[in-house]
Amino acid sequence: MQSYTQNKTQVTEFIMVGFGGVHEERHIFFTFFLTMYLFTLVENMAIILVVCLDRRLQKPMYFFLTQLSCLEILYTSVTVPKMLAGFIGINGGKNISYVGCLSQLFLFTFLGATECFLLAAMAYDRYVAICMPLRYRALVSWGTCVRLAGACWLVGFLTPTLPIYLTSKLTFCGPNVIDHFFCDAAPLLALSCSDVTLNETADILVSLAVLLVSSTVMAVSYSNIVWMLLHMRTAAERRKAFSTCAAHLTVVSLFYGTLFFMYVRIKVASSINFNKVVSVFYSIVTPMLNPLIYSLRNKEVKGALGRVFSLKSGKQLTI
Repeated sequence: MQSYTQNKTQVTEFIMVGFGGVHEERHIFFTFFLTMYLFTLVENMAIILVVCLDRRLQKPMYFFLTQLSCLEILYTSVTVPKMLAGFIGINGGKNISYVGCLSQLFLFTFLGATECFLLAAMAYDRYVAICMPLRYRALVSWGTCVRLAGACWLVGFLTPTLPIYLTSKLTFCGPNVIDHFFCDAAPLLALSCSDVTLNETADILVSLAVLLVSSTVMAVSYSNIVWMLLHMRTAAERRKAFSTCAAHLTVVSLFYGTLFFMYVRIKVASSINFNKVVSVFYSIVTPMLNPLIYSLRNKEVKGALGRVFSLKSGKQLTI
């Protein structure tokens, strides 16, 4: 669909190719990604439920974990339902309006940036808990936690404002086929018939700012944590302290590893399909793995899950 003006033709709808070339296997892909999506929803909802119900988890670290779980649910829900609709071709599943495309890009960037800042806030929480345990309650009070989380969401919301504004000023006069499964910045800019130099520069600078600020906070926090671990007297103390941040460190490694690779790589000729695979990893696989990592690597979460669900099953048996 295109609207005609006096001097130019403006695209008002885009078609997302998704995973082209899988027509015969599309139902297998649909089932696979649907299973991952539902698994992600159930896992993150379970984390939120357990933290809310178990008083032993009423701590700042788990408050941030519930924020992360809420974010993961939203993050995957921005892209996966539309991708699933494209696999089975219902209600123009591959089509997305111009406004819908910019909205999806805004939400995806907003939530991705918020996750970076939330992970940085969680690293700061672990730094204070391990390096300054006597001052932990004063420095990381509930009021501080709420303000930190609010700041993460607010700054994350402001992050895509400039790039999306600049993109909205571009002219899209055809073709209107996006070679991706969601409206990502790079494939969208490739369709513009305007000069996108300013947009590309803004995207790179904003992405670098988010990644550098959040990764610097984490690098400083974990450098101090490592220094403290090395100066602990016994191996038992080191293991106990490290166990409280092992899950977070694993999540950070997965998330930032793929983001740095995807957005801050040298511009060389690369496979579009390979970029899609990397996008699937950080937008679908990582949100699914994060609750598993926290459940398996954190004894308190694992114990709380057991207590909550054993209690529910016990009530059902008595009924």
